[in-house]
Amino acid sequence: MSQPEPLQLDLFGSAELPSWQVPKPVRPPSLPRQQAEPPAPVPPTTSPPKRQVQVSNYCLDYTLRRSKRRSIGFLIDDDGLRITAPKWISVADIEEAIREKQRWILNKLHEHSAQRLPAPMQWNDGATLPFLGSQITLRLRATHSAGVAYDAHSREMTIELPPGAKELQLKDRVQGWLQLEAKRLFGERLPLYADKLGVAYQSYALSSATTQWGSCTAQGKIRLNWRLIHFTLPLIDYVIAHELAHLREMNHGPRFWATVQSIFPEFETAKKSLREQAPKTLPIF
Repeated sequence: MSQPEPLQLDLFGSAELPSWQVPKPVRPPSLPRQQAEPPAPVPPTTSPPKRQVQVSNYCLDYTLRRSKRRSIGFLIDDDGLRITAPKWISVADIEEAIREKQRWILNKLHEHSAQRLPAPMQWNDGATLPFLGSQITLRLRATHSAGVAYDAHSREMTIELPPGAKELQLKDRVQGWLQLEAKRLFGERLPLYADKLGVAYQSYALSSATTQWGSCTAQGKIRLNWRLIHFTLPLIDYVIAHELAHLREMNHGPRFWATVQSIFPEFETAKKSLREQAPKTLPIF
């Protein structure tokens, strides 16, 4: 029997896969249910849920609104792909129309994302990049030794490089340090929220995905995007809470969001901030 795909949290939006599309998984072992209080129900949201459609090798998120118009309308904005269609057109026909227009849709999504990104970072002495929600300054030191030192007081990162080092060497050194910090911090935060929820995850690893902040399998394997280290601790904690909640609900239905809320009450604020601000703050490596 094939294993269900991991549930993922998208970089540019929430991956709210409808429960009828998700195969029922076998839950990983967890602590006895009586040790965790059942989550309170979350008030229903008025915004349409995200849907997903497979387009070539890409899993595309979209929202669907019904209207009195006579044809299917396509709109690309900050929330991604929005479809407006008459009530009499089936979801299957709508998704077939998406596949027919996939080249136009993917091009427009790419153009829109590119417009939201900042100018490419200048990799030199004095350059800044985000770390845990604040800007830190890079200081380059020409030396035959190799090392990275971070001063939390001055918020300066000193990178030792050989004379004549190329930009790629600097990028690799900075990225390696950020990934080590991400692995350390995520490893500290995961057990805290797992304990709050009363679940046990099997393992966790860093990912370099370009479309997801995190994922969780039915076997309890969690992956977290190392780029989360650029953001504030509440945003990191939200993604961690989100993935751990999948150990109780392998979907994005009301019970799932109630589970997230039970250990991270301010999840709506973090979810909105991650969706709207994150793409604009990522340095390009």
